[in-house]
Amino acid sequence: MGQHIIDLSIAIEHGLPSDPEMMIPQIDYLTHEQGADQMELFFPGLKKEQLPKGLGWAVEFMHLTTHSGTHLDAPFHYHPTMDGGKPAMTIDQVPLEWCFADGVVLDFSHKKDGERITAKDVKNKLSEIKYRLKPLDIVLIRTGADKFWGKPDYLVKGAGMTKESTLYLTSKGVKVVGIDAWSWDRPLLFLADEFQKTGDPSVIWEAHFAGIETGYCHMEKMANLNKIPKPHGFKVACFPVNIKSASAGWTRPVAIVED
Repeated sequence: MGQHIIDLSIAIEHGLPSDPEMMIPQIDYLTHEQGADQMELFFPGLKKEQLPKGLGWAVEFMHLTTHSGTHLDAPFHYHPTMDGGKPAMTIDQVPLEWCFADGVVLDFSHKKDGERITAKDVKNKLSEIKYRLKPLDIVLIRTGADKFWGKPDYLVKGAGMTKESTLYLTSKGVKVVGIDAWSWDRPLLFLADEFQKTGDPSVIWEAHFAGIETGYCHMEKMANLNKIPKPHGFKVACFPVNIKSASAGWTRPVAIVED
């Protein structure tokens, strides 16, 4: 019996319009030719002609946020406190045990853009796939938004979680969740429209703010959840990059499926 590993991430790309403009990653690529020039400075007396074919190292310089690309949000992203007033964990404080566990995929790709995924929806889907949540399960929400990655309308695609449905998951001991859309919440445009119409601030970032009551982490901008061959019975690994005191860290989550 072997293992099949499924990549659940998207690549960080230069200038891709799938973030608000201020968050779009910028990448400067240093060529092998430029690397050879740098190596002459690092190694006094070296002539770049002495390097293999006159070429040196390649290096990239990046300007991006900790929320660029597929990433894991720490509780500190949502609020300074969690769990009834305790200091919220930053990404370097998240227990690694949270980041390697049994996975569950809940498919809500039939829902319309901006639609709520309620606690009842989650319960019904768990019943449909005949699965009972246990502590530390990693729950992945499929909306189908990932097929719009790289397009400007990615930001408004997919259904989203609510405070109620998020707290339902955390009440079962779930600590890490993920979604294949830009945000764990419904797309920001839908939240803004609803706030304008109702004046009710409780709709703003409600699923994120659920982390004030119970600390948890969520992955955003995932992909390929449709490639996981079964809704449960697989492992998820999603260790974040260790960034001191940060609100998130980049991750390359994978599903590990036994053949």
